[in-house]
Amino acid sequence: MILETERLVLAPVSLADSPDVYPILGDPEVMAHWDIAEIEDPDLVDQMLTAQARAVSDETGYFWSIRRVSDSELLGLCDLSDIDRRHHRAEVGFILGKRNWRQGYAHEAMQAVVNFASNQGIQRLWARTHIGNESSEKLLVKLGFELEGYLRGHVDRDGERRDCRLWGLLL
Repeated sequence: MILETERLVLAPVSLADSPDVYPILGDPEVMAHWDIAEIEDPDLVDQMLTAQARAVSDETGYFWSIRRVSDSELLGLCDLSDIDRRHHRAEVGFILGKRNWRQGYAHEAMQAVVNFASNQGIQRLWARTHIGNESSEKLLVKLGFELEGYLRGHVDRDGERRDCRLWGLLL
């Protein structure tokens, strides 16, 4: 499923995206608020994208590359995953390369994902942020998400327990 906005095209991820995704996931600043550290092995990016492409084809999740319409540059990734069709809920996520931060791309892409989810019958979306990820939290609030909880020690990243916030949006 391809989603289009004024400035962006969200297309299902594929292994062909790997050379463009690798520098984003290899950037320590970009990965500072993720469950895993930056990825130094391009084969791991290939494995991740292959698994995500499989989920797309199985319709168990939607994983998109975010590309700018004007030049087709890959800006980042976003997803609608952990879909629970019985309870009409799913998780959303997004990541952008840092040179594309604070330009409204994440908001534009995620608005398209929220609209897509609603059209798929999803009635509740949730997202999780690491403590300190103020930019992502501001974006979620702008999209209408509300803070729902605090997850103490939720993530083990490199031997360090990290706290997270849980966000929800009823559609």
